[in-house]
Amino acid sequence: MRSPKLAALELRRFGRGRLPRAALVALLVLPLLYGALYLWSFWDPYGRLDRIPVALVNDDEGATADGGRLTAGDDLTKGLLDSEVFEWHRVSAAEARRGVEDGTYYLSLTMPADFSRRLASSAGASPETSALQVRTNDANNYIVGQISRTVFNEVRTAASTKASRSFLDKIFISFSDIHGQTVKAAQGADRLNSGIGKAEKGSEDLADGLTEAKKGSGRLAKGLKKLNSGAGDLEDGSKQVAEGTQALADRVNGVADKVGPFLKDNEKTIGDTARLVADSSKTIRRHLDTLVERAPAAARGAHTASGVLDGVYTRRCEQPALPDPACPDLRKAKETAADVATVADDLNTLIADQDGDLNELDTHLATLQKQAQALADRAPHLSEDLDDAVRRINKLNEGAGKVAAGAKKLHAGLGTARTGAADLDTGIGELKTGADDLQGGIYKLADGSGKLAGGLHDGAGKIPDYDKKDRDRRTGVMADPVQLASEDLHHAPNYGTGFAPYFIPLSLWVGAMVAYMLIPPLNRRALAAGAPAWRIAVAGWLPVAAIGVLQTAALMAVLHWAVGLQMARAAGTVGFLFLVTACFAAIVQWLNARFGAAGRILVLALLMLQLTSAGGTYPVQTSPGFFNAIHPFLPMSYVVEALRRLITGGGTGPVWQACAVLTAFTAGALALTALSARRRQVWTLDRLHPELSL
Repeated sequence: MRSPKLAALELRRFGRGRLPRAALVALLVLPLLYGALYLWSFWDPYGRLDRIPVALVNDDEGATADGGRLTAGDDLTKGLLDSEVFEWHRVSAAEARRGVEDGTYYLSLTMPADFSRRLASSAGASPETSALQVRTNDANNYIVGQISRTVFNEVRTAASTKASRSFLDKIFISFSDIHGQTVKAAQGADRLNSGIGKAEKGSEDLADGLTEAKKGSGRLAKGLKKLNSGAGDLEDGSKQVAEGTQALADRVNGVADKVGPFLKDNEKTIGDTARLVADSSKTIRRHLDTLVERAPAAARGAHTASGVLDGVYTRRCEQPALPDPACPDLRKAKETAADVATVADDLNTLIADQDGDLNELDTHLATLQKQAQALADRAPHLSEDLDDAVRRINKLNEGAGKVAAGAKKLHAGLGTARTGAADLDTGIGELKTGADDLQGGIYKLADGSGKLAGGLHDGAGKIPDYDKKDRDRRTGVMADPVQLASEDLHHAPNYGTGFAPYFIPLSLWVGAMVAYMLIPPLNRRALAAGAPAWRIAVAGWLPVAAIGVLQTAALMAVLHWAVGLQMARAAGTVGFLFLVTACFAAIVQWLNARFGAAGRILVLALLMLQLTSAGGTYPVQTSPGFFNAIHPFLPMSYVVEALRRLITGGGTGPVWQACAVLTAFTAGALALTALSARRRQVWTLDRLHPELSL
C-alpha cells in the first residue's frame, strides 16, 4: 500500500466518533493558542500606555526671570496631561511615594519645588541643572519601568529643549544688542580716529611750536643773563648816583643854609653889581677899539700908580714908629691900585692873546653882558631860586635813592627771572621731548585707532543681528541640534508584527509536537506489512504534515483577518510556513521514532533551545556564548530570519537560504526516521517491555 493511502487511512481514524473528531479539532486549533493569543496579547502594548496609572507630582513653586513669572512645572504638567502618554493622577508627594510602593501606581514623576528656579538660573551668574524625579518599582512591573525611562527621557529632552530655546533666544537677543553696541562703538572709534587725526596734527604743531619756544627760551635765558649783569651794573651805578646826589644834597643844603640869608639880604647889591658888569661890558664893547690902543699905556700907568701908592704906604705906615691914621685908606688905595694894575695886565694880556682881533672878545663880552643882565634881572629872586634849586636837588636825591632801591630790586628780580628763564628753558626742552614722544605716541594711537575702528566694523559685520524669525529658527536648531534622521526601510507597524516571526514557528512546532502525541510516528500498518522503511517514514510523516498545513492556514487566517497582521509577501509567507511545518513534523517524527517516549522530552528540550537561540526577541548576539554557538545549527534560527523578510519586507536571500536549510533538515529527518523504521521492524525485548511509556 502506498504512503499517501496509508496517511489517509491514519487520518480517517479521527472521523470515527466524537472524541477523535474533537481531538482533530484540538490539533487544528492548538497553534492558535500559542500564535494568535500570544500575538494578540502583545499586539500593541505601546499604544495602550495611557491605561497605565502614573502619579504626577508638581511641587514647583515657580520663579521670576527677566521681570516675568516662570512656571515651568505648571507648563510641563499641562503638557503631560494633554499628551495622555500615561493615565496621569495628580497627587501629593506622599501619596505618590505610597502608591508606587503598594502598586497603586506603576511609577511617579515629580517636579521639585526649585524646578523653575533652576531653569531660570541658566541666564544668571550661577546656572544650575534642574531635575525631574522619577520613582519606579520593578516589583510592580519591570517592563513598565523600562518603558517609563524611554518616555521620561523624551519628556526630559522636551523640557530641556524648551529651556534651551529660551536661553538661546536670550543669547541671540544679546547678539543683536552686542551688534548694535559694536556698531555704535565702531562709529565712536571713527570719531575717535578723526579726533586723533586732528590731535596728531595738533601734536605736530605743538612740537614745532615748542621747538621755536625752546629757541626763544634759550635766547630769553641768555638775554636775562645779560640783563641781570646790566642790572648789577645799574644797581652799582644807581647806588653811586644816590650816594653822589646825597652828598650833593648835603652840600647844597649846607651852602644854602649859609648862602640863603646872604642872597636874601644882598639881592639888590647883587643886582646892582650885575647891572654894573652888564653896563661895563656894554661900555667896554663900545670903547673896545680905544681900549686896544690905550691898554698898554694904561697898564704902565696903573703899575706906576700902584708903585707910588705902595711906596707912600710903606713910608707912612710900615716904617714910622707911629703909623699915620690915614694908613687904612692908604692900604685900600694901595690894594686897589694893585688890583687895577693886575686888571690892566690881564686886559693887556687878553688883548695881546687876541692878536688885535677883538671879535671873539666882543663875543665874550656880549655873553658876559647878557649873563650879567640876566643875573641882574633874577637878582630880586635869587633866594627863591636857591630854595627852588635846593628842593629840586633834594627831590633829585630822593629820586636817586628810589632809583637805587628799584635797581636793587630789579637786579634781584632779574636774578630770579634769570633762574626762572633757565628753568623755563629746561622745562620747554623737556616739553619738547615730551611733545616729540607725544607726536610719536599719537601717530601710533592714530594707527591703532584706525585699526580699532576697522576691527570694530569688521566685528560688527561678523556679529549676527537676528530678527525674531531668524532667532526662532536658530534657537530651534541649537536647542535640538542633532535630530535622529531615522529611516525604517521595512517598518513593522506594531509590537505584534515584530514578534510574529517568533511566535508563529513556536506555535507550529507545538502543533507538530502535540500531533505526534496522537498519531504514531511510524505507521503500524506499514510496519506490520513489512513495507519499505522509507515508505513507513513517509506514511508516518504525511498525516502530521497535512495537519500542519491546516494548522498554518487556520493560524494565518486568524492573524490576518482577526488580529490584523499585514504581510509584505502574504502568499510567500504562507507557502514558506507550509515548508516549515513539514520540516518541523519530520524532525519531531524522527525524535519520537528514534527515542520513543524519551523523544517527546527531547522534542520539548529542542524547542527550548531553539526559542532561546533563534534571536526572536533580542538579537542573538546579546545572549550568552552558548546560544550564539548553537544558533546556526537549529532550523528555527533560519525560520525567524526568513519570516521577518516575508512579513515586513526586505531582500529574499535569507528566505531562500532558509528554504534550503529546511529542505535539508526535512530530508535528513526523514532519512533518519527511515533508519529508525528499519530498526523497528525487528522486535526486541525492549520493544516488548519498554522501560518508559508515555
